[in-house]
Amino acid sequence: MTSTPAENRQVVERYWECHFRRAWDEMKTYFSGDAHYTDAGVDPTGATGGNEIIQRLRLGIEPLSGYYHFPKHMIAEGHIVVTEHMERWEFPTGEAVDHPFASVMEVADGKITRWHDYSHLNNILDMAPAWWITHISGGWADGLPAIPTFD
Repeated sequence: MTSTPAENRQVVERYWECHFRRAWDEMKTYFSGDAHYTDAGVDPTGATGGNEIIQRLRLGIEPLSGYYHFPKHMIAEGHIVVTEHMERWEFPTGEAVDHPFASVMEVADGKITRWHDYSHLNNILDMAPAWWITHISGGWADGLPAIPTFD
């Protein structure tokens, strides 16, 4: 079955809605079994399949006290959907970072098969708290590290 650009855009719009609610289990359902996600230019290996992709995303996003989406432009052509957007990352220790992205997703048969994010990673790394950098530095592949608590 071939989906239209409008249908592919709807898949991505629904995915973003789940993503910013951090509905991890629901997010997994949007990816094909061989879907690939990476931060282009930073992470050549990335993650494959819904379980790995969500585990990879949770590493950086789950510890945030606030996570907000500011979509700007979305273009759908053929099986490609490009989203220009800004994310606001709020840390429980008071730091906040506005981080722009261009996200390129390929969609086939209602599932995201490829997602590559393009951003200026140093924007996050320069402004995020040291505890978060330490948290993500261990990676996600061996299981998620415990999220630090702040009282």
